[in-house]
Amino acid sequence: MLTAFARAFKTPDLRKKLLFTLGIIVVYRLGTHIPIPGVDYKNVQECVDQASGNQGLFGLVNMFSGGALLQITVFALGIMPYITASIILQLLTVVIPRLEALKKEGQAGTAKITQYTRYLTIALAILQGTGLVATARSGALFSGCTVAGQIVPDQAIFTTIVMVVTMTAGTAVVMWLGELITDRGVGNGMSILMFISIAATFPSALWAIKKQGELADGWIEFGTVMLVGFVMVGLVVFVEQAQRRIPVQYAKRMIGRRSYGGTSTYIPLKVNQAGVIPVIFASSLLYIPALIVQFSGSQAGWATWIQKNLADTAATPHIILYFLLIVFFAFFYVAISFNPEEVADNMKKYGGFIPGIRAGRPTAEYLSYVLNRITWPGSLYLGLISLVPTMALAGFGANQNFPFGGTSILIIVGVGLETVKQIESQLQQRNYEGFLR
Repeated sequence: MLTAFARAFKTPDLRKKLLFTLGIIVVYRLGTHIPIPGVDYKNVQECVDQASGNQGLFGLVNMFSGGALLQITVFALGIMPYITASIILQLLTVVIPRLEALKKEGQAGTAKITQYTRYLTIALAILQGTGLVATARSGALFSGCTVAGQIVPDQAIFTTIVMVVTMTAGTAVVMWLGELITDRGVGNGMSILMFISIAATFPSALWAIKKQGELADGWIEFGTVMLVGFVMVGLVVFVEQAQRRIPVQYAKRMIGRRSYGGTSTYIPLKVNQAGVIPVIFASSLLYIPALIVQFSGSQAGWATWIQKNLADTAATPHIILYFLLIVFFAFFYVAISFNPEEVADNMKKYGGFIPGIRAGRPTAEYLSYVLNRITWPGSLYLGLISLVPTMALAGFGANQNFPFGGTSILIIVGVGLETVKQIESQLQQRNYEGFLR
């Protein structure tokens, strides 16, 4: 492994890409610590210290921003507006014929959809930035904070506009940095920035578990969490790499004096075809009722029921609903992202067929049957992995942002595997030896 790293840095082109990616990461991490104008930084830090381990509804968004959200910095919104915009455009591609036509146009159509994603990202950043400023002013951002003084002392409209514009500009810069990594660095830029944001919260979360522990000054709890983390990483890697390979045979065709086709290949259907999207969907949907109650300040019966059963992540109704939503969104996302009829038509067009299955509609039905069969274990796996933070809360008093929780570990392992594959492919082009042996 060490020799592989050495070979990566000895290759001039790859070394430039790796150093460029590291430089962008440093710039990104610096931006997560620069406070925006109009915020009392001292009060914010005191509230962050009090809220450590109890970040409530904003825990997931704070994790995606690398801890910048609760500190109200330039990159407070992080990569979340872009993720949300990408998911919305991906869903609308199935609904709106114009977007579907653009998707089929190839590179030009993809560039147009990317441009739409950028515009939607800016609009969402303005909306989320305004909501964050309003939440910080009302005191709902840090529930239970006893710091004397306000987080946003100046209530003028101009100050609010400056704060929202600064955070929106920060989101645009983050989007630009991600695209720079994609073009001139290694891996997918947005995924790597998301990886860095989540990984940045690991040291503080692990150290908080150590400080809260009681056995041998917390080292036993710390070691147990690390052991659980290694086991989970191994399980996630195993499942993420698992796939059902459906064999495809292409018939020989004679064109002039040359024969084409006659090759064998396969369609790789992953067990976790939906990735981490169902977990993000389910988490976001469950946050909406609790956010409504928090902003309304109502003490009615329905508000009390939501606070007790949905806002509390350890409540039985929350756990059951969270699990069922993940399973539902796993099937939903697979259904819109993989079209068996389109795959069957393309195979038929180029003379391909699955051995033992007739081309056309029988092939589409067979692909749907196999996809439904493997999506069941994939969705159950996502649901069980996502419940690990809840079990950690009950087991050894970890906070809601347990470092080896479902969303974080899925993203880190997925991005890590894809980045390593890209580095390996570039090494194989030059040295004929991969990154991993």
